[in-house]
Amino acid sequence: MDLTWRPLTLDDVPALTRLYAAAEQVDRTGEHLSEEDLREELEGPNVDLARATVGAWAGEELVAYGLVRRRDAANPVHMLRIQSAVHPEHRTDAVGAHLVGWFARTGREVNERTFPDAPIELHHGHHQNESWITGVLAGAGYEHARTMVNMRVGLADLPPQPPLPDGLTAVPFDFKHDLAVLDARNDTFGDHWGSTVYEPGAWRHLVTGSKDFRPDLSYLVLDGEKVLAFVLSHFYASETAVTGIREHHASWVGTRSVLRGRGVAAGLLGHTLLAAKAAGFDRSALNVDVDNAHRALGVYERCGYRVDDEWHVYVLS
Repeated sequence: MDLTWRPLTLDDVPALTRLYAAAEQVDRTGEHLSEEDLREELEGPNVDLARATVGAWAGEELVAYGLVRRRDAANPVHMLRIQSAVHPEHRTDAVGAHLVGWFARTGREVNERTFPDAPIELHHGHHQNESWITGVLAGAGYEHARTMVNMRVGLADLPPQPPLPDGLTAVPFDFKHDLAVLDARNDTFGDHWGSTVYEPGAWRHLVTGSKDFRPDLSYLVLDGEKVLAFVLSHFYASETAVTGIREHHASWVGTRSVLRGRGVAAGLLGHTLLAAKAAGFDRSALNVDVDNAHRALGVYERCGYRVDDEWHVYVLS
Protein backbone atom coordinates (compact mmCIF):
# COMPACT_ATOMS: atom_id res chain seq x y z
CA MET A 1 0.00 0.00 0.00
CA ASP A 2 1.23 3.46 -0.87
CA LEU A 3 1.74 5.70 2.16
CA THR A 4 0.68 9.31 2.48
CA TRP A 5 3.22 11.53 4.27
CA ARG A 6 2.17 14.80 5.89
CA PRO A 7 2.86 16.90 9.02
CA LEU A 8 0.98 15.99 12.18
CA THR A 9 -1.62 18.08 13.97
CA LEU A 10 -2.88 17.79 17.52
CA ASP A 11 -5.90 15.96 16.15
CA ASP A 12 -3.51 13.12 15.28
CA VAL A 13 -2.54 12.46 18.90
CA PRO A 14 -4.87 9.42 19.29
CA ALA A 15 -3.38 7.85 16.16
CA LEU A 16 0.15 8.60 17.40
CA THR A 17 -0.66 6.98 20.74
CA ARG A 18 -1.81 3.83 18.97
CA LEU A 19 1.39 3.81 16.88
CA TYR A 20 3.60 3.98 19.97
CA ALA A 21 1.58 1.21 21.62
CA ALA A 22 1.99 -1.04 18.56
CA ALA A 23 5.74 -0.40 18.50
CA GLU A 24 6.01 -1.13 22.22
CA GLN A 25 4.49 -4.59 21.72
CA VAL A 26 7.66 -5.51 19.80
CA ASP A 27 10.36 -3.20 21.14
CA ARG A 28 9.65 -3.52 24.89
CA THR A 29 11.28 -0.24 25.83
CA GLY A 30 9.25 0.06 29.03
CA GLU A 31 7.70 3.34 27.88
CA HIS A 32 3.91 3.53 27.87
CA LEU A 33 2.75 6.86 26.49
CA SER A 34 -0.78 8.14 26.88
CA GLU A 35 -2.59 10.65 24.72
CA GLU A 36 -2.00 13.25 27.43
CA ASP A 37 1.74 12.50 27.41
CA LEU A 38 2.05 12.92 23.66
CA ARG A 39 -0.16 15.98 23.49
CA GLU A 40 2.01 17.68 26.12
CA GLU A 41 5.12 16.78 24.12
CA LEU A 42 3.77 18.10 20.82
CA GLU A 43 2.62 21.35 22.43
CA GLY A 44 6.16 22.14 23.59
CA PRO A 45 7.72 25.48 22.62
CA ASN A 46 10.56 23.77 20.73
CA VAL A 47 8.22 21.72 18.52
CA ASP A 48 7.00 23.12 15.20
CA LEU A 49 4.17 20.78 14.27
CA ALA A 50 3.58 22.20 10.80
CA ARG A 51 7.21 22.33 9.68
CA ALA A 52 9.13 19.80 11.81
CA THR A 53 6.90 16.74 12.19
CA VAL A 54 5.90 14.10 9.67
CA GLY A 55 3.61 11.10 9.68
CA ALA A 56 3.04 8.28 7.21
CA TRP A 57 -0.53 7.12 6.82
CA ALA A 58 -1.82 3.81 5.48
CA GLY A 59 -5.43 4.79 4.99
CA GLU A 60 -6.63 5.95 8.42
CA GLU A 61 -3.73 4.36 10.31
CA LEU A 62 -0.58 6.27 11.28
CA VAL A 63 2.30 3.86 10.65
CA ALA A 64 5.41 6.05 10.93
CA TYR A 65 6.33 9.29 12.68
CA GLY A 66 9.27 11.65 12.77
CA LEU A 67 10.06 14.84 14.69
CA VAL A 68 12.92 17.35 14.66
CA ARG A 69 13.15 19.40 17.86
CA ARG A 70 15.19 22.59 17.97
CA ARG A 71 17.36 23.41 20.97
CA ASP A 72 17.40 26.62 22.99
CA ALA A 73 21.03 27.35 22.17
CA ALA A 74 23.83 26.40 19.80
CA ASN A 75 27.08 26.39 21.72
CA PRO A 76 28.60 26.26 19.17
CA VAL A 77 26.84 23.28 17.51
CA HIS A 78 23.06 23.11 17.18
CA MET A 79 22.39 19.59 18.46
CA LEU A 80 18.93 18.94 17.07
CA ARG A 81 16.95 16.20 18.77
CA ILE A 82 15.18 13.84 16.41
CA GLN A 83 12.83 10.98 17.23
CA SER A 84 10.79 8.41 15.39
CA ALA A 85 8.32 5.58 15.74
CA VAL A 86 7.46 3.03 13.07
CA HIS A 87 4.81 0.32 13.19
CA PRO A 88 6.46 -3.14 13.18
CA GLU A 89 4.56 -4.13 10.03
CA HIS A 90 5.90 -1.12 8.11
CA ARG A 91 9.61 -1.30 8.96
CA THR A 92 10.78 -1.37 5.39
CA ASP A 93 13.82 0.02 3.60
CA ALA A 94 11.59 2.56 1.87
CA VAL A 95 10.14 3.91 5.13
CA GLY A 96 13.60 4.04 6.73
CA ALA A 97 15.04 5.91 3.74
CA HIS A 98 12.16 8.38 3.74
CA LEU A 99 12.65 9.12 7.44
CA VAL A 100 16.40 9.70 7.33
CA GLY A 101 16.04 11.85 4.22
CA TRP A 102 13.33 13.87 5.94
CA PHE A 103 15.48 14.23 9.08
CA ALA A 104 18.39 15.64 7.06
CA ARG A 105 16.23 18.05 5.07
CA THR A 106 14.12 19.23 7.97
CA GLY A 107 17.12 19.54 10.27
CA ARG A 108 18.75 21.98 7.85
CA GLU A 109 15.51 23.96 7.56
CA VAL A 110 15.01 24.16 11.35
CA ASN A 111 18.58 25.28 11.76
CA GLU A 112 18.19 28.00 9.14
CA ARG A 113 15.23 29.41 11.08
CA THR A 114 16.95 29.33 14.47
CA PHE A 115 20.77 29.33 14.39
CA PRO A 116 21.68 29.81 10.71
CA ASP A 117 25.38 30.34 11.39
CA ALA A 118 25.79 27.24 13.55
CA PRO A 119 26.89 23.81 12.36
CA ILE A 120 24.34 21.11 13.10
CA GLU A 121 24.25 17.61 14.50
CA LEU A 122 21.25 15.29 14.44
CA HIS A 123 20.86 13.30 17.68
CA HIS A 124 18.54 10.27 17.76
CA GLY A 125 18.14 8.43 21.07
CA HIS A 126 16.54 5.00 21.27
CA HIS A 127 16.28 1.94 23.48
CA GLN A 128 18.66 -1.01 23.22
CA ASN A 129 15.80 -3.17 21.89
CA GLU A 130 15.00 -0.88 18.96
CA SER A 131 17.30 -2.69 16.55
CA TRP A 132 15.48 -1.69 13.35
CA ILE A 133 16.04 2.04 13.76
CA THR A 134 19.63 1.35 14.83
CA GLY A 135 20.25 -0.28 11.46
CA VAL A 136 18.49 2.51 9.57
CA LEU A 137 20.55 5.21 11.25
CA ALA A 138 23.85 3.37 10.90
CA GLY A 139 23.12 2.81 7.21
CA ALA A 140 22.59 6.56 6.78
CA GLY A 141 25.96 7.44 8.33
CA TYR A 142 24.91 8.06 11.91
CA GLU A 143 27.46 6.94 14.48
CA HIS A 144 26.96 5.60 17.98
CA ALA A 145 28.05 8.47 20.21
CA ARG A 146 26.80 7.75 23.71
CA THR A 147 25.20 5.17 25.97
CA MET A 148 22.72 6.15 28.64
CA VAL A 149 21.49 3.72 31.28
CA ASN A 150 18.26 3.51 33.20
CA MET A 151 18.93 2.71 36.84
CA ARG A 152 16.34 1.53 39.36
CA VAL A 153 16.08 0.79 43.07
CA GLY A 154 13.24 -0.91 44.93
CA LEU A 155 11.91 1.20 47.77
CA ALA A 156 10.43 -1.60 49.91
CA ASP A 157 13.93 -2.83 50.74
CA LEU A 158 15.73 0.50 50.28
CA PRO A 159 19.22 0.30 51.82
CA PRO A 160 20.33 2.89 54.41
CA GLN A 161 20.72 6.21 52.63
CA PRO A 162 23.74 8.53 52.84
CA PRO A 163 22.99 11.69 54.82
CA LEU A 164 23.59 15.25 53.71
CA PRO A 165 26.87 16.69 54.99
CA ASP A 166 26.69 18.54 58.29
CA GLY A 167 25.39 22.07 57.92
CA LEU A 168 23.33 21.41 54.81
CA THR A 169 19.55 21.02 54.79
CA ALA A 170 17.09 19.64 52.22
CA VAL A 171 14.51 22.35 51.45
CA PRO A 172 11.26 21.39 49.71
CA PHE A 173 10.86 22.78 46.20
CA ASP A 174 8.86 25.99 45.96
CA PHE A 175 7.89 27.64 42.70
CA LYS A 176 9.38 30.89 43.93
CA HIS A 177 12.74 29.16 43.36
CA ASP A 178 11.87 27.98 39.84
CA LEU A 179 14.21 30.29 37.90
CA ALA A 180 16.95 29.82 40.49
CA VAL A 181 16.70 26.06 39.95
CA LEU A 182 16.88 26.63 36.20
CA ASP A 183 20.03 28.70 36.69
CA ALA A 184 21.54 25.89 38.76
CA ARG A 185 20.55 23.32 36.14
CA ASN A 186 22.12 25.33 33.32
CA ASP A 187 25.29 25.75 35.37
CA THR A 188 25.68 22.15 36.56
CA PHE A 189 24.89 20.55 33.21
CA GLY A 190 26.91 23.03 31.16
CA ASP A 191 29.81 20.61 30.64
CA HIS A 192 27.70 17.48 30.05
CA TRP A 193 27.85 15.83 26.65
CA GLY A 194 24.89 16.75 24.45
CA SER A 195 23.63 19.35 26.89
CA THR A 196 22.77 22.98 26.31
CA VAL A 197 20.92 25.64 28.26
CA TYR A 198 17.17 25.66 28.75
CA GLU A 199 15.24 28.85 28.25
CA PRO A 200 12.44 29.47 30.79
CA GLY A 201 9.66 28.56 28.35
CA ALA A 202 11.03 25.11 27.53
CA TRP A 203 12.03 24.51 31.16
CA ARG A 204 8.58 25.22 32.49
CA HIS A 205 6.86 23.20 29.79
CA LEU A 206 9.09 20.13 30.02
CA VAL A 207 10.07 20.15 33.70
CA THR A 208 8.45 22.24 36.41
CA GLY A 209 5.25 22.97 34.48
CA SER A 210 4.73 19.42 33.30
CA LYS A 211 1.62 17.59 34.43
CA ASP A 212 3.96 14.87 35.76
CA PHE A 213 6.14 17.10 37.95
CA ARG A 214 6.08 16.26 41.66
CA PRO A 215 7.13 19.39 43.57
CA ASP A 216 6.28 17.61 46.83
CA LEU A 217 9.05 15.08 46.11
CA SER A 218 11.61 17.61 44.84
CA TYR A 219 14.28 19.09 47.11
CA LEU A 220 16.92 21.81 47.05
CA VAL A 221 20.02 22.89 48.93
CA LEU A 222 20.04 26.68 49.19
CA ASP A 223 22.51 29.41 49.99
CA GLY A 224 20.17 32.32 50.52
CA GLU A 225 18.23 32.51 47.27
CA LYS A 226 20.87 30.63 45.27
CA VAL A 227 20.26 26.95 44.54
CA LEU A 228 23.40 24.90 45.14
CA ALA A 229 21.94 21.42 44.58
CA PHE A 230 18.63 19.94 43.47
CA VAL A 231 16.67 16.75 42.91
CA LEU A 232 13.53 17.16 40.78
CA SER A 233 10.97 14.35 40.64
CA HIS A 234 8.30 13.22 38.20
CA PHE A 235 5.63 10.53 38.29
CA TYR A 236 4.21 9.11 35.05
CA ALA A 237 0.71 7.87 35.78
CA SER A 238 0.43 6.41 32.27
CA GLU A 239 3.19 3.92 33.11
CA THR A 240 1.50 2.87 36.34
CA ALA A 241 -1.79 2.37 34.49
CA VAL A 242 -0.07 -0.32 32.37
CA THR A 243 2.45 -1.85 34.79
CA GLY A 244 0.72 -1.41 38.14
CA ILE A 245 4.03 -0.16 39.55
CA ARG A 246 4.24 3.27 41.17
CA GLU A 247 7.64 4.44 39.97
CA HIS A 248 9.24 7.66 41.16
CA HIS A 249 11.55 9.30 38.60
CA ALA A 250 14.51 11.35 39.79
CA SER A 251 14.50 13.35 36.57
CA TRP A 252 17.15 15.96 37.41
CA VAL A 253 19.95 15.61 39.95
CA GLY A 254 22.59 18.33 40.08
CA THR A 255 25.18 19.97 42.33
CA ARG A 256 27.11 23.15 41.64
CA SER A 257 30.90 22.77 41.54
CA VAL A 258 31.38 24.51 44.90
CA LEU A 259 29.78 21.52 46.67
CA ARG A 260 30.96 18.64 44.49
CA GLY A 261 32.91 15.83 46.08
CA ARG A 262 31.24 16.20 49.49
CA GLY A 263 28.41 13.69 49.09
CA VAL A 264 25.73 16.32 48.57
CA ALA A 265 24.09 14.68 45.54
CA ALA A 266 23.90 11.29 47.26
CA GLY A 267 22.59 12.85 50.47
CA LEU A 268 19.90 14.92 48.74
CA LEU A 269 18.88 11.99 46.55
CA GLY A 270 18.73 9.74 49.60
CA HIS A 271 16.45 12.25 51.31
CA THR A 272 14.22 12.20 48.21
CA LEU A 273 14.08 8.40 48.10
CA LEU A 274 12.98 8.20 51.71
CA ALA A 275 10.23 10.73 50.95
CA ALA A 276 9.14 8.72 47.88
CA LYS A 277 9.00 5.54 49.95
CA ALA A 278 6.90 7.29 52.60
CA ALA A 279 4.58 8.51 49.82
CA GLY A 280 3.86 4.94 48.75
CA PHE A 281 6.07 4.55 45.68
CA ASP A 282 7.30 1.06 44.81
CA ARG A 283 10.60 1.94 43.20
CA SER A 284 12.65 4.81 41.82
CA ALA A 285 14.29 5.26 38.43
CA LEU A 286 16.72 7.67 36.78
CA ASN A 287 18.70 7.96 33.57
CA VAL A 288 22.39 8.76 33.37
CA ASP A 289 25.19 8.96 30.82
CA VAL A 290 27.65 6.14 31.52
CA ASP A 291 30.50 8.56 30.75
CA ASN A 292 29.09 11.32 32.96
CA ALA A 293 31.85 13.81 33.72
CA HIS A 294 30.88 13.99 37.41
CA ARG A 295 30.96 10.20 38.00
CA ALA A 296 27.26 10.19 38.73
CA LEU A 297 26.93 6.44 38.23
CA GLY A 298 28.84 5.84 41.48
CA VAL A 299 26.74 8.42 43.30
CA TYR A 300 23.55 6.63 42.34
CA GLU A 301 24.96 3.22 43.24
CA ARG A 302 25.62 4.56 46.76
CA CYS A 303 21.86 5.12 47.03
CA GLY A 304 21.10 1.57 45.90
CA TYR A 305 20.36 2.11 42.19
CA ARG A 306 21.46 -0.57 39.75
CA VAL A 307 21.62 -0.52 35.94
CA ASP A 308 18.45 -1.93 34.37
CA ASP A 309 18.64 -1.22 30.63
CA GLU A 310 20.36 1.01 28.06
CA TRP A 311 19.53 3.80 25.64
CA HIS A 312 21.83 4.73 22.80
CA VAL A 313 22.38 8.06 21.05
CA TYR A 314 23.32 8.01 17.36
CA VAL A 315 24.64 11.24 15.82
CA LEU A 316 25.01 12.56 12.29
CA SER A 317 27.28 15.60 11.90
